[in-house]
Amino acid sequence: MKRWPTLFISHGGGPWPWMDFGPRNPYLALQNYLKNIPASLGGKPKAILVISGHWEEKDFTVMTHPEPPMLYDYYGFPEETYKIRYPAKGSPALVQRVLELLNKAGLQSASNAERGYDHGVFVPFAVSFPEADVPIVQLSMKKAYDVQEHLDLGKALAPLRDEGILIVGSGLSYHNLREFGQPRAIPVSQQFDAWLSEAVTRGTGQERDDQLLRWATAPAARLAHPREDHLIPLMVAVGAAREERGVKVYSDQMFGLEVSGFQFGA
Repeated sequence: MKRWPTLFISHGGGPWPWMDFGPRNPYLALQNYLKNIPASLGGKPKAILVISGHWEEKDFTVMTHPEPPMLYDYYGFPEETYKIRYPAKGSPALVQRVLELLNKAGLQSASNAERGYDHGVFVPFAVSFPEADVPIVQLSMKKAYDVQEHLDLGKALAPLRDEGILIVGSGLSYHNLREFGQPRAIPVSQQFDAWLSEAVTRGTGQERDDQLLRWATAPAARLAHPREDHLIPLMVAVGAAREERGVKVYSDQMFGLEVSGFQFGA
């Protein structure tokens, strides 16, 4: 069985795939990238484990629902976007394997039988796998947003890559909602994106980890991420491919803001 890469993807804003933006769709580049993921990977994985910027808990928590419901965690969108269904099933086998790996690594974990897919999950994968025929399990971040803990989480999960599992961090490389649409946000996004792209693609191992551990000191870091919830999923993707190089696989000017996505390994 081949070794699967890990990904850090953008999931965009709200339920964008179900909205009509007319000819000036700000998500066109993201849509094209997400649609091409199965082809770029050479097929469909056995299952997907995803860490979304929209779920954090006291401990790393695994979603165990066999047929996860939808969690419409966005506000002010058209009524029909609160009736979206993405019927991908969960995977009890993957849940047990994740809990086993976390326990082996000494990472405190928990499970949640009620949680459904948030929009950091059902939005991008509805574009990448529209037939909903790949099982998905969601794993939470840990509330403290400690970078080392999430790098360690990725390292613990790395064996899944040899078991047919695609590990995905779902967030956004720029996430300051108050500044979206503001001209002053454009250079901020460019400065941080340039640093981030260099940090994750130039080196590997401890060198790359050290760069990410100091992310908050990067140019415009706290202007790009006042709260790092949408950056932390990247750390898991990096940790699960620690000695393998990163490649920028998605680059876009979303609403004029520079954003990127990365693939690690394979």
